[in-house]
Amino acid sequence: MDKKIVLVGAGSTSFGPSMLNDLFLNDVLKGSTIVLHDINKEKLEMIAELIHEENRMRNDKYVIEHTTNRSNAFKDADFIISSIEVGDRFKLWRQDYTIPRKHGSTQILGECGGPGGSFHAFRIIPSVIEIVKDAEKICPSAFFINFSNPMSRVCLAIKRSVKNLRFIGLCHQIGFMEKHLPLMFDDILQKNNRNELSSSEKIQRLKNSLSKLRMKVAGLNHFAFLIGLDNLETGQDLFPEFNKRALSYFKKNEDRFEFSALTFEVLKRFGYFPYVGDNHLGEYLQFGEAFTKTQDMIDWINKHDQGGKAVYDNIVRSYERFKKGRYSRKGLFSNQPTGEKAIPIIESIIENKNSYESAVNVPNDGIIDNLPEDLILEVPVIVNKEGVSGVKIGKLPKQIAAILRIEASVQDVCIDAILKKSKELAILSLAIDPNVGNFEKAEAMFKEMCEIQKELNYFK
Repeated sequence: MDKKIVLVGAGSTSFGPSMLNDLFLNDVLKGSTIVLHDINKEKLEMIAELIHEENRMRNDKYVIEHTTNRSNAFKDADFIISSIEVGDRFKLWRQDYTIPRKHGSTQILGECGGPGGSFHAFRIIPSVIEIVKDAEKICPSAFFINFSNPMSRVCLAIKRSVKNLRFIGLCHQIGFMEKHLPLMFDDILQKNNRNELSSSEKIQRLKNSLSKLRMKVAGLNHFAFLIGLDNLETGQDLFPEFNKRALSYFKKNEDRFEFSALTFEVLKRFGYFPYVGDNHLGEYLQFGEAFTKTQDMIDWINKHDQGGKAVYDNIVRSYERFKKGRYSRKGLFSNQPTGEKAIPIIESIIENKNSYESAVNVPNDGIIDNLPEDLILEVPVIVNKEGVSGVKIGKLPKQIAAILRIEASVQDVCIDAILKKSKELAILSLAIDPNVGNFEKAEAMFKEMCEIQKELNYFK
């Protein structure tokens, strides 16, 4: 295979290795050129040395290159997979969470929605726009895959900034449902029976069971709902049965970081299951705070921070062993795919598979009739040689469309503020957010964030 795949943000110790894990497990792309690109030269060099060694251990499966020069990285690229952050991710995430709450916001988490999501967008989107504009100029036929949060806003900014570059956004939040659905519908995988299976048998059974199910989802990233479920083998509509079982099943398997009180309340009130988990769902809802605990949100941020540090420490230890000539024979990578969808989607495009992916972020363009056309949706897609096409949904239930339109309006003004570099619109986007609600709070939090993040302040 003679393709060129660029990993932007490859110096990240979580993103770069995870994408390479999936690439090394893939045989269709063997022989392609993989370009590791990052602006952090020190981290990029460390990752690159390890990846070169991993590639050597696999008989040079790929041509591995690395560069801090974007023009060189993008030249003749077929696919670009991007996952960047700006600044110290977790330090800034904590500020995105605490500062708005200090000034009276009811937001939770502060990563992708609420005022914290807006501040995150203010920081990261200008850099993403530079990247996609360069891509459109240097390699206009490339296919761009975004992993950076806040996903919906980043992708909306891409849509409004480039005319011809094909792009999608990917998030692994759908994995929550992929983990639970086989346990709900496969009798062998019920708790009483699955203890009789070995670990490898469980994994295979889960995969086989999941492959027989087809989810239909709709909404925005981190704010979306299961609206259909079919058994591909029998053609049976499982959605009515899912709705019967859902509340009882998920209450028995309650998880404060996944499906808990807020999910149950939304299911009860709106009639559809939000598959994204309490912590993200609550970012967009004014009543989210009433059904979540502050400590759970802090613990979630800390959990991710600790997980990231553990991965980084493992990379550093591996690098130190490599430099001493004592690199592990097992290497860095697992023999199991990460579950991320970027490499399977690239393979489906190349091989014209007409594959179905349950949850991909794409422009609306007539997919959902009662949401704005100028919006990025998380919906099922078909993937083939033409690229990625959203599956037509039609009209969403009015109660679901209503709450999604509120967030769509906030995102509209937020992205407009960034593209126009307007402080006034930025403050307006904060004020109209349901988790802020007035100009006094919006102006106070905007002022403080501009002061403590002045080196990253886009609205100078």
